[in-house]
Amino acid sequence: MSDLASLIQPVPDFPEPGILFRDITPLLLEPGGLGGVVDRIAREFAGRGIDTVAAIESRGFIFGAPLAVALGCGFVPVRKLGKLPRPTRSREYRLEYGTNHLEMHEDAVRRGQRVLIVDDVLATGGTARATVEIVEELGGVVVAAVFLLELAALNGRGLLEGREVRALLSY
Repeated sequence: MSDLASLIQPVPDFPEPGILFRDITPLLLEPGGLGGVVDRIAREFAGRGIDTVAAIESRGFIFGAPLAVALGCGFVPVRKLGKLPRPTRSREYRLEYGTNHLEMHEDAVRRGQRVLIVDDVLATGGTARATVEIVEELGGVVVAAVFLLELAALNGRGLLEGREVRALLSY
């Protein structure tokens, strides 16, 4: 697999002026790109007793589902408000450019389950923090939060203080 950083394409002014979006689709187009990322994360977390992977909509799903298969554990979709059909728990969070809500089914995580949170990008940390709060409210234990890339200048780690945070790339 080629160097990961070379496969991430910067896109200025998306989705709003002043935002530099990091497009992961060139990585996904590369033969072995997705599998290589999943393999790297799976090797790091194998043997750590992960019961389920909670992946954040929507690009977190790209890595989260195959990671759950690789780790031999369950998969929990963390969705935007109104996308799940059964009773949910939700949280509002802040983005670089506004606010939104995330939710999970109330029965998605059982008390004591060890959960690995997965998303593509750690930016301001709002989506990851909201996911941590829901998992912990449901009684789950957050083992770590892992990301393909981190936008370090936005200090998203600050909202995840006291938890293990991993990113394959940092900008």
